[in-house]
Amino acid sequence: MEAFDLASLVAKCGKGNDRYLEFIRKPTISVGLYMLPTGAVDGQVPHSEDEIYYVISGRGSIFVYNENRDVQAGSVIFVGAHVEHRFHSIVEDMTILVAFAPAEYTNAPATEKREG
Repeated sequence: MEAFDLASLVAKCGKGNDRYLEFIRKPTISVGLYMLPTGAVDGQVPHSEDEIYYVISGRGSIFVYNENRDVQAGSVIFVGAHVEHRFHSIVEDMTILVAFAPAEYTNAPATEKREG
């Protein structure tokens, strides 16, 4: 079993320019925290894995394929693999739990995989 303290993870995430902190990585799933400050630009591109976002705190909007939706603490969003999506109009600092299945970049071409 692995167990994590959310407050400790939040304290580690967002330091410097790194807005994403992966804290679980198994072949079938990866989980991390994504932080977007008010007014931030979310420059992510479609991933090769399915994703689930759970908004822990904050408010903004998300664009998925051709639809915009306001999101806030408690919102859960599913985004299928290869679907264009991004958060925007961040009006209150957002902390988001992100799960990829299978693990992030598992299905990506080698050129897209994160270094490190």
